[in-house]
Amino acid sequence: MTAKNKPICVVLTGAGISAESGIPTFRAEDGLWAGHKVEEVCTPEALKKNRAKVLEFYNERRRNAQSAEPNAAHLALVELEEFYEVHIITQNVDDLHERAGSTYVLHLHGELNKARSSFDESYIVDCFGDQKLDDKDPNGHPMRPYIVFFGEMVPMLERAIEIVEQ
Repeated sequence: MTAKNKPICVVLTGAGISAESGIPTFRAEDGLWAGHKVEEVCTPEALKKNRAKVLEFYNERRRNAQSAEPNAAHLALVELEEFYEVHIITQNVDDLHERAGSTYVLHLHGELNKARSSFDESYIVDCFGDQKLDDKDPNGHPMRPYIVFFGEMVPMLERAIEIVEQ
């Protein structure tokens, strides 16, 4: 039991929960990777090779997510909070859980509405519009999407393990 005297419920979500809201999954035939090679838009090497292409890929993802609305599944998880302290651990980078009203959301793979320094991983800022090539951190280092690229460690994995262990 928690301090709120509610049992903890941990929910793991992925692309399927947001598909009903119009956000394409990555692996479907018409999904996000259709027309894009992972190694060209979602790796540290891609960012170095063609920063503009990577930023535009994520700008498109951000615009799509911002036009989407939470669906019945997102709302049902909010309703579950009446009886449980619900912790959502999601692979999704959209903010539909938060917009639905979920209290505790941990994004394993990053968040579309944030950007981070390419040099200082702890420098993270909100990013609700298009990310631009000349966006810099306070020390002049380029900003990048706050997304875990293929080949990178998942920084929130330890926190997710702690939550599940509760």
